[in-house]
Amino acid sequence: MPKGQPEVVPNDGLTTRQRRNRPILAVHTGPMKGKSTAAFGMALRAWNQGWSIGVFQFVKSAKWRVGEEAAFRALGESGQGGPVEWHKMGEGWSWSRKQGSEEDHAENAREGWAEIKRRLADERHDFYVLDEFTYPLHWGWLDVDDVVTTLRERPGRQHVVITGRNAPAALLDAADLVAEMTKVKHPMDAGQKGQRGIEW
Repeated sequence: MPKGQPEVVPNDGLTTRQRRNRPILAVHTGPMKGKSTAAFGMALRAWNQGWSIGVFQFVKSAKWRVGEEAAFRALGESGQGGPVEWHKMGEGWSWSRKQGSEEDHAENAREGWAEIKRRLADERHDFYVLDEFTYPLHWGWLDVDDVVTTLRERPGRQHVVITGRNAPAALLDAADLVAEMTKVKHPMDAGQKGQRGIEW
């Protein structure tokens, strides 16, 4: 897309304005870091437009205080931009498996998805971040066909960005924007663990 111009304009009967304002389903996948960071960058732009933001984290521990959460909570309370809600689904059942069985974690994921479906049907938010949402899909805890159908048929002008590794093919096919984060080099290759201000 040189200079922001599409190479091909489809003959779909839509005006440039109508095409520009269509809701986007984005998926950030791949083995490298940066998927969530890119999604939160999109959410910042949405916040700046005054849009309602709903963040739903499906994997990170409920006890882990991440910088993005603190920033978005402060932005949501600032009286500027759009309102922000931040939700952690379950007890952080991927990186902190201390409580509950796998079925408990799967049920938490199903309850989280049910809540998102309700919000999509009600057009509660303008922009959704479903962070690490590919994992319950990959693990078989959620029905991929149900997710894809719900997202394809969501009403209104609701944008959705999904992050996580191993995104299923059906989700990639349904998405309007797919980015794959691939590793060229990472500090862990030299034995360095994650660090404050970079990973959290």
